[in-house]
Amino acid sequence: MKLNHMNLGVHDLSEAVTFFEQVFDFQLVDRKGDFIAAMNDGHGFSLVLSKLQADPDSAAPYPKDFHVGFYVDTKSEVDQFYKKLAAFGLASENEPRMIRAGYTLYFTALRGILFEVTCYNL
Repeated sequence: MKLNHMNLGVHDLSEAVTFFEQVFDFQLVDRKGDFIAAMNDGHGFSLVLSKLQADPDSAAPYPKDFHVGFYVDTKSEVDQFYKKLAAFGLASENEPRMIRAGYTLYFTALRGILFEVTCYNL
């Protein structure tokens, strides 16, 4: 069995599509107005973004420990990603550091969704 897609509810669909295209290099596959967008990471994983019907001024409706995680192969890639975030205008709360045997960066985006970028090949 292989995980092949995930649906992520977001407040602003256009903002989320741009974020995943520019920050994580996803490609937009299909979009239905301002309600749903299908994206692909180029490695067989599909991300579906759907617009939340919740109050647009509220934070993301995910539990405290919910996050979206990405693995990279080298510590250098984590550091480069940290710099890419700054260039995109997203400052991380913390610099990358060792957490549970991985070199990890956590940051929030898209109105409160937690993201992780980690390297375990140390």
